[in-house]
Amino acid sequence: MSGIRGEDTRPELIVRRGLHARGFRYRLHDRKLPGKPDLVFPGPKAVILVHGCFWHGHGCHLFKWPASRIEFRKEKISGNRERDAGNLARLRDAGWRVLVIRECALKAAEARRGRGFRRGGPLAAVRQRLFRGAGRCLTSGTG
Repeated sequence: MSGIRGEDTRPELIVRRGLHARGFRYRLHDRKLPGKPDLVFPGPKAVILVHGCFWHGHGCHLFKWPASRIEFRKEKISGNRERDAGNLARLRDAGWRVLVIRECALKAAEARRGRGFRRGGPLAAVRQRLFRGAGRCLTSGTG
């Protein structure tokens, strides 16, 4: 488990590169906020969380319970899900706009278009959904 990255994961780097290329500027992993969001936009008070489907227990095709250490993994992933829900609630209560981008949404966009940031990809409407949104939690991808 010590080899599992918590920051600078491949999906997170894809999102960061795409947003930076589109002119977005952000802060990374602000420890002052609940859950240390992956990308923080202090001006519009918005955050983006990039979740891997396995460790965050997403019910998509990328998530499958492993055959080894079943009880440990179930506890770990269930705890992650509970922690995610609590962090989302605390962020929203503090007035932050939250966008959750799941690994499967990036992979689906990549399969359709070769990249996740072309027209119609999961980040094509970030400016409208996150910066002009109503401050509610938005999820990109299935579920």
